[in-house]
Amino acid sequence: MFKRAGVPFELYEVDLIKSSDEQLLEISEKMGLGLNLHEMKLIREYFKTKGRNPFDIELQSLGQAWSEHCCYKSSKYFLKRFLIDDFSRYPHVISAIKEDAGVVEFDDKYAYVIKIESHNHPSAIEPYGGAATGIGGIIRDILCMGAKPIALIDPLFFAELDIKYEDLPKGTKHPNYLLSGVVAGIRDYGNRVGIPTVSGCVFFDRSYITNCIVNVGCIGVVKKDKVVPSRAGNVGDLFVLVGGKTGRDGIHGVTFASAELSEKSEEERGAVQLGNPIMKEPLIHACLEVVEMGLITGMKDLGGGGLSCVVGEMAFSAGFGAEIYLDKVPLKEKGMVPWEIWVSESQERMMLTVKPEKVDEVLYIFQKWDIPASVVGKTTNDKVLRIYYNGYKIYEIDIEFIVGAVEYCRNYIEKPKKPVEPEIPVPKNYLEVFIKMISHPNVASKEWVIRQYDHEVKASTVLRPLQGKINYETHGDAAVIKPTVSNRGLAITTAINPWLTKADPYWGTASAFDEMIRNLVAVNSRPHSFVDCLNFGNPEKPDRMWEFVESVKALGWMAKGFGIPCVSGNVSFYNETKYSAIAPTPTLFGVGIVEDITNVNDSFFKGGTVLVVGETKKEFGGSLYSKVMGFESYEVPKTSPEKLKLYTEGLLESFEKFKVNACHDISEGGIAVAIAEMCFGLGVGFKALGLFDFVELFSESNTRWIVEVKEKIADRYVDFINKKGLKCKIIGYSEGEKIDFKTFRCDVIEAENAWRGGMSKYLF
Repeated sequence: MFKRAGVPFELYEVDLIKSSDEQLLEISEKMGLGLNLHEMKLIREYFKTKGRNPFDIELQSLGQAWSEHCCYKSSKYFLKRFLIDDFSRYPHVISAIKEDAGVVEFDDKYAYVIKIESHNHPSAIEPYGGAATGIGGIIRDILCMGAKPIALIDPLFFAELDIKYEDLPKGTKHPNYLLSGVVAGIRDYGNRVGIPTVSGCVFFDRSYITNCIVNVGCIGVVKKDKVVPSRAGNVGDLFVLVGGKTGRDGIHGVTFASAELSEKSEEERGAVQLGNPIMKEPLIHACLEVVEMGLITGMKDLGGGGLSCVVGEMAFSAGFGAEIYLDKVPLKEKGMVPWEIWVSESQERMMLTVKPEKVDEVLYIFQKWDIPASVVGKTTNDKVLRIYYNGYKIYEIDIEFIVGAVEYCRNYIEKPKKPVEPEIPVPKNYLEVFIKMISHPNVASKEWVIRQYDHEVKASTVLRPLQGKINYETHGDAAVIKPTVSNRGLAITTAINPWLTKADPYWGTASAFDEMIRNLVAVNSRPHSFVDCLNFGNPEKPDRMWEFVESVKALGWMAKGFGIPCVSGNVSFYNETKYSAIAPTPTLFGVGIVEDITNVNDSFFKGGTVLVVGETKKEFGGSLYSKVMGFESYEVPKTSPEKLKLYTEGLLESFEKFKVNACHDISEGGIAVAIAEMCFGLGVGFKALGLFDFVELFSESNTRWIVEVKEKIADRYVDFINKKGLKCKIIGYSEGEKIDFKTFRCDVIEAENAWRGGMSKYLF
C-alpha cells in the first residue's frame, strides 16, 4: 500500500485506488488520519478522477483538514440551523463567525476582538504544556485580526479533588495534579507574556475524571480601520511565515483532539505542542507594528493542523489557490520529512500575506524584533494548492476539496425522561447545610487560583476578579477593563453550571445564558456580545449528540430572543473515555459595555438596605442544595429571553437613577450563598427582616440579583422596580458581624473561614 517515491528524500505514494474498504481503514489507522470509511472513499474517488494515487503528505493534509477539530463536520449543520443569527440585526458587529475571532464595535474609533477555545485532550495528558499552549493559541486568534490582546479568561473543569488514588481509572491522572499543572501553565504563560487573566471558573464534577476540560478565552482591541482579515488579499501576494521554528511537537494534534481518550493516550505526548511565551511577546509587537504600518493584506495563526490548514484556509477564503515551497520553512530539528513539516503544530507561528513590494519592509521589522520570518510561497488564481520541496512537486489538490470537507447531520436520540420529581427535603439543621454549601469547592473561594495570575498587568483592570478589603476580598460577577483612553469599559464574565446541563441540557444552557447576562448587568454594563465553547462527548453516540443539539437550541433561543449576537465560538467533541463522558459543558464568555468606568458596581456589602430583585421559585434541579442534601431533582430553573430582557433594562435604568452600594447575582446556593459572599468583602454582616424557609434560602431560580442601597432610598428603589412590573422587595439590612436569616445564624468569620478553605484545603 505504501511505495517509496523516486525523489531524494522520504516521500511515499499511497495506493488508494486499488485498496479495499478494509485496506482504506488500515491506511487511515496506520497514518493516524482519524478518517472513517466514508471519508476515505471520498478521497479515493477524488484521486481516481485525477488518475493517480496520493502522496503521504496529501493524505496527512486531508486528515488534518477533515478532522472534527478543524472542520466541525458534526456540529456545523446544527449551529447554522439553531444558533448562527442574521448579523444585520446587530449594526455593532463588524465580523462574526467567518474569521478566527469575532470583531465588535467598541466606540467610534475602536473595536474589540473576542474568542474562546478548548485545549482539553492535551491538558489531560500534559496539564502544564497543554494549558500553556491553549493560552498561546487563543492569543494568536486575537492577534491575527490585528488586535492587541488585553485580557484572558480560563474556565476549568475537573473531577473532585478528594477522590482517592485507588478510585482513579487506569491511565488517569489525579485531579489535584491536573488542576495544579493547568493553573501553573496558564499562570506562567499569561504572566510572562504580560496579559492579565481576569475571569474564569473552576468547577468539580465526577464526570471529568478521565477528561478534564480546559477552556481559554481572550479579548483584544484594535482600531476599526486596522482590522486584518484571516485570508489572503490578492493574487500574487507572498506567504510570509513568522515566529517560532517548526518541529515535531504537535504532530497529529487535531486528530488526537478528534477522538476519545484511552489508556494509551499517554503515548500521544508528541501531539501536545510546546509553548514559548518569551517568543510570543516580541511576536505580538512585531505583528502589531506591521498592522499599524499597513504592510500586510492578511494574517492567520498556525493553530490546529499547522501549515496544512492555515495556507488552504487563507487561500480558500479569498477564492485563490496557493504555491508553497516547503524547504523554505525554518526547522527546529534535522531529518523532518515533508509531511511532518506540513502538519506540525509547533507554537508561536503566524502566517502573513504581503504584497511583493512590501515584503522587504515586513522582513526588516521581524528581524528588528529578533523573530524569524521567511517567504514560503504565494497565492495563485487557479484554486489549487501545490507544494514543492527541493524542486519536486509533492502535492497538488483543489483547495475546495481540502477545505470544503464533509458535513454530517448526525442522528440524535433523546435520553429517557426522568422519573417524577421527588419531594424536596427540608433541612433538619439549616446551619449545617449552609456551611456545607458555602465550603463546597464549586462555591468556595478560588483565590488560590486567582492570586497566581497577574490580573492587573497593563494597569487597565478597573474592577478585579477579587473585590473588597485588601487580602480579604470576595469574588465579583464580572471584571471590567479600560481598553482605551476614554472612560468607556468592557465588562468580562464567564458562565456555566454543568450540574444544570447534566440534569437538563436545554434548560441548563438557558440558565448559563441567564447567568452570563446577570453577571454583566450586576456590574452596571450593557450586554453586548458573547462567544461559546461547546464541550461535549462523542457525537457519533446519539445520546451525546442529543445533549449538543438541545444545548445549541437553547442558546439560539435565548440569544436571538434577548437580542445579543454570538460572534465566534468553538466546538470540542469526543470528551469522554470508556469510563465516563463529561457533563454537557457549553461555556459562555460574555462582554458588556460600561459607559463610564467610574460608575461600576462591586459585589460586597458596605452597610445599607438589602433587596432581592426577581422571583424565587421551588426549582432545585442540578442545585447545590440537592448535592449537599443527597437527593436528585430534575426541575432545572426555567427562564425566558423576554423576562431576562425586561429585568436587564429595569436594573440598568435603576442604576442610572439611583446610586447603589453593591450588586451580586444569585446563582449556586441561592440567596443564602449570595448574601454570605457579599458579607465577606468587608466583613459586614446581614440581618433578615423575616423568617426565610429553605426555598427562599437555597433555590437557584434564574433572573435574580441582590442589591444593596442606602436606607433612605430603599423604598423609592423598590417602588421604581415594581412600577415596571418587576419583582423587588426589601429582605433585610447589612450590618453587624453575624449572618442572620432568622432560620439560622452564624458569625461572618465562621462562614468566611469555611468559604476560604473549601477548595484550597485539598491543595496544600
